[in-house]
Amino acid sequence: MSSDLLNLFDCDEETLRAHVAQALDGADDGELFIEHAQAESLMFDNGRLKGGSFNTDQGFGLRAVAGEAVGYAHAGDLSVAALKRAADAVGAVTRGHSGSYAAAPQGTNKKLYGDGNPIGSPSFEEKVKLLSEIDAYLRDKDPAVRQVTASIAASWQMVEILRADGHRVRDIRPMTRVNISVVAGKGDRQESGSFGQGGRIAFSDFLTSDSWQRGADEALRQARVNLEAIEAPAGTMDIVLGNGWPGVMLHEAVGHGLEGDFNRKKTSAFAGLMGEMVAAPGVTVVDDGTIDNRRGSITIDDEGTPSAYNVLIENGRLVGYMQDRQNARLMGMKATGNGRRQGYAYKPMPRMTNTYMLSGDKTPEEIIASVKNGIYAVAFGGGQVDITSGKFVFGCTEAYMIENGKIGAPVKGVMLIGNGPDAMKRVSMIGNDMALDTGIGNCGKAGQWVPVGVGQPHLRMDQITVGGTKA
Repeated sequence: MSSDLLNLFDCDEETLRAHVAQALDGADDGELFIEHAQAESLMFDNGRLKGGSFNTDQGFGLRAVAGEAVGYAHAGDLSVAALKRAADAVGAVTRGHSGSYAAAPQGTNKKLYGDGNPIGSPSFEEKVKLLSEIDAYLRDKDPAVRQVTASIAASWQMVEILRADGHRVRDIRPMTRVNISVVAGKGDRQESGSFGQGGRIAFSDFLTSDSWQRGADEALRQARVNLEAIEAPAGTMDIVLGNGWPGVMLHEAVGHGLEGDFNRKKTSAFAGLMGEMVAAPGVTVVDDGTIDNRRGSITIDDEGTPSAYNVLIENGRLVGYMQDRQNARLMGMKATGNGRRQGYAYKPMPRMTNTYMLSGDKTPEEIIASVKNGIYAVAFGGGQVDITSGKFVFGCTEAYMIENGKIGAPVKGVMLIGNGPDAMKRVSMIGNDMALDTGIGNCGKAGQWVPVGVGQPHLRMDQITVGGTKA
């Protein structure tokens, strides 16, 4: 199909521009957001194909911003009639408001990923064959394997943003992901392990046999480790967090609290702390949407602002928030390229891209050796965070005891409990091995989901509350 989404409307471009300009007359900001998206998923479970889906969706969202108020309307019908109805709806916020329409975002020529559609290649038959091979490989590898679930998902999104001032930008966003989950058993006991990878890349970039076999081996390794895990102790103790995916705790416990809307409304635990020490010295946290091909990267955000490398915490001090255009304007700050939305049916809000902590100067071995008795948390599952208080609870999917500075027995049922701002001040050692996750993150906020990345080096955190299962 044409990459010019304006051509999908039943009118010429000049007429469409005139309708958008009229709809946003008197607004402080706003845009017409047009989207065409395709998505495909296949799931192979217990030796056979259990599910598959393919869908195509397209539509527009019209937004008018007037001070703190937002008028938003959307439709799946790309017609002038639908646009006029949307304009009538969003016009409610601009009646009696005489705004000065904000200047358009300053563009760049940088592009962070290709345009290719990953859904068509490899073919459906080849994808099913691959999932079957993953299943057979793991079952042949270890007779303890009792269940294998493997899935492939891909999406291809085209977006176009047209502003009332005539400024127009577009982006084409591919996405792929493969997930492998293994259940292994010994007698009456069963434990699981998993691995996933992906990004804004073609399947061919990581679906070589060497690549998926490494992923399958990692999922099996984790299941085997958990089969040997003992009950975790509870109490307050020093912990070491692994690099890469454990950065999801940073994302939840700190990242959300640094989004502009929560701070403008003063509902974040970090509200009013700009310029103050909110973490231990040496802790630097950034949100970076500019990394080539990463899951959380975006060439432009969903308001048309180019993504950026944004420093949030520098050497322990709060120096920045993640902003969309509306909250940035109301707070007297600059938009940071973090205005994101799930799709055309949703209005944009401040969201993370790839959020991670920079490296320090300690080796992982030094960090582990420094802990007499504690927990080494290698991988996380789900967690919960209260943005207002900063309180969090996270479950570990792979963890070990640390005994006299050495990694001991694997433990299960580990829950890390704390408060985001307080936990950041308990960081006492920072590793030199920052790594990003393998491309599996999704972030939920206000009913919207967007792809994100996380990362960090190995960290030591002192005297964190650990919830365990040991009686």
